[in-house]
Amino acid sequence: QVQLVESGGGLVQAGESLTLSCVASGRTFSRDVMGWFRQAPGMEREWVATISRNGDFTYYTNFANGRFTISRDRPGNVVYLRMSSVQPDDTAVYYCAGRTGSSLSNCDSVATYDYWGQGTQVTVSA
Repeated sequence: QVQLVESGGGLVQAGESLTLSCVASGRTFSRDVMGWFRQAPGMEREWVATISRNGDFTYYTNFANGRFTISRDRPGNVVYLRMSSVQPDDTAVYYCAGRTGSSLSNCDSVATYDYWGQGTQVTVSA
């Protein structure tokens, strides 16, 4: 069983940047597809980005494309989300998630991920 722990969240001002990290314990997720999601108060959890097992392919939702970057280290034990030019609308709890196997189909669906972290709060002030 993989346990994920996110870090790097906090309070930032609009226009600033920050990087979230996700590390694993229990076993590595080097052979899993990894994703980032977020959930704002009163909203459903929504997909942000996904990265393939080897890191060669990345996918983003519209609001993240061009501002956020998902990456993973080569051993595959850490996944990052670099967030640039953040806006108040980016305020949310950000979750790291993983799914076993190599398939990237429906990578934007919460239901297709097998394990999750507890989340890290990102608050963007105007």
